[in-house]
Amino acid sequence: MVATSTLKTKSSECISELVDRRYDQACIEKELDFWDHCLAEPQRIVDVAEDRTCQQLAKMFENCLSRAKKTTLHCSSVLVPEKLTRRIAREVLRLSSCEPCGLRGCVLYVHLELDKGCKRLERIIYDATVVPTFELTLVFKQDSSAWPSLRDFLLMGTCFAPTFRHVLKLSPGFRLVKKKLYSSSAGTVVEEC
Repeated sequence: MVATSTLKTKSSECISELVDRRYDQACIEKELDFWDHCLAEPQRIVDVAEDRTCQQLAKMFENCLSRAKKTTLHCSSVLVPEKLTRRIAREVLRLSSCEPCGLRGCVLYVHLELDKGCKRLERIIYDATVVPTFELTLVFKQDSSAWPSLRDFLLMGTCFAPTFRHVLKLSPGFRLVKKKLYSSSAGTVVEEC
């Protein structure tokens, strides 16, 4: 069956032909309703795909923070503001949208800005089969208004310096820096969010 603007997808002839071939009529009508909806709203299919990619990216950022918690950050937990990773994922998708290979051509460097400077957490390549066309540097920011825990405060007075911070709280702000790799004339784009 070919879908055109002049074709009536729910015509009785079409349905009766499929029923004659032993297809379930209720199932046929559900399928036709779905495709009618898709034809009426083609942008919805794109939105669903973008949402899935956004969720995958947000999960990648969460996994990155989880891995860095013990190895690089030396803390027991990282407090992430609600929907921060989702906001970052949307911004990454927006910055990737005008690139030749889109997100697939991205190399993403993840850093954390601390009181003492920046710490590199991870390097993420979204699709290793594609030659990178641009780099994004994501900088999470530590929440400077967060008070140290009482336990951290008490450990400061002991003869052993605290090497293991218990809780790290992230700020809702972040910075994304985009650098194109294929164009010498293109500058660097810095987005402060």
